[in-house]
Amino acid sequence: MSERLAQGPDGQWRCRWCEAAGFDAYRDYHDQEWGYPVHEDRRLFEKLCLEGFQSGLSWRTILAKRENFRRAFKQFEIAKVAKFKDADVERLLADEGIVRHRGKIEAVIHNASRALELQREAGSLAAFFWRFEEPGAGGDVRPTSDTSVRLSKELKRRGWKFVGPTTVYAFMQAMGLINDHAPGCIGREAVARQREAFEPPR
Repeated sequence: MSERLAQGPDGQWRCRWCEAAGFDAYRDYHDQEWGYPVHEDRRLFEKLCLEGFQSGLSWRTILAKRENFRRAFKQFEIAKVAKFKDADVERLLADEGIVRHRGKIEAVIHNASRALELQREAGSLAAFFWRFEEPGAGGDVRPTSDTSVRLSKELKRRGWKFVGPTTVYAFMQAMGLINDHAPGCIGREAVARQREAFEPPR
């Protein structure tokens, strides 16, 4: 078996990263979410925000706090977050349930306004992000791709913050814009089938 795989307690082979942490929620996230195509603007916005919060940290930390983040940021409803004021920033900085980093908190609020602009221009975030889909299957071990670099540059050009190529690539992996489940992982074919049947919004 590939060194990128690990066998779970149920005997199934999965991407090693979801077993190595010894964290059941990681396995559930891998099996039920990671890599499956997403076309809902709220979920796309949420994930990009959370990947920004992950910068310098582990996804395990963010995943463990995800429900707290959702509560704190109004379920990542874009229009609601865009209306946050200085008082909301201070409220969030006092919230022990999330990552209390002023720059990242302010970036989420700032990016919500950029997201509204992008929705008006492209029709939806999904219509925009799915222009950057990487067809076929990935599965390579890499922190970025040419596509994530292009998407990062485009978002930065539009004023988004905390959207470097590595952050954007992790977002692409999670939201199904590329299938990076390791060959032999139980999720790889399931994701491939959903991506094949999925019709990205245009």
